[in-house]
Amino acid sequence: MEQLIEFAGNHGALVAGFVGVILLLIWSEISRYTRGYSELTPAQAVQKINQGQTSIVDISAAADFAKGHLVGSQHIALSRFNQSDPDLEKIKTDPILVVCKNGQTAHQAAAKLVKQGATDVAVLKGGVTQWAADQYPLARK
Repeated sequence: MEQLIEFAGNHGALVAGFVGVILLLIWSEISRYTRGYSELTPAQAVQKINQGQTSIVDISAAADFAKGHLVGSQHIALSRFNQSDPDLEKIKTDPILVVCKNGQTAHQAAAKLVKQGATDVAVLKGGVTQWAADQYPLARK
């Protein structure tokens, strides 16, 4: 124990950095649990979709959506999440799976849906890219 105290006294910046990293990890875990939506792997998403009544919203760019999207998904641009959109109003009471090309921007849309009153929202981890990599089927327009 004395060596630990001596080390901390001699390496204050290193100890401060370690404490900072630990605090950031704690903060990110707390924010992940309180954000109001979940993140699903493709296998978990398939289970959710198979339960029925899950609306799949793809916010990818129109060109990416045309190249390949989840079967049954509807394309809604991220900009439409800022105002009251009739397509979004219809599905707010259903479970919603938000999908994008690589899983990054879907979090923004999910947060906006939760803020607008949706209660069962999930994001596809890795997006359509991971879905295709896991060899799940894609529809093309």
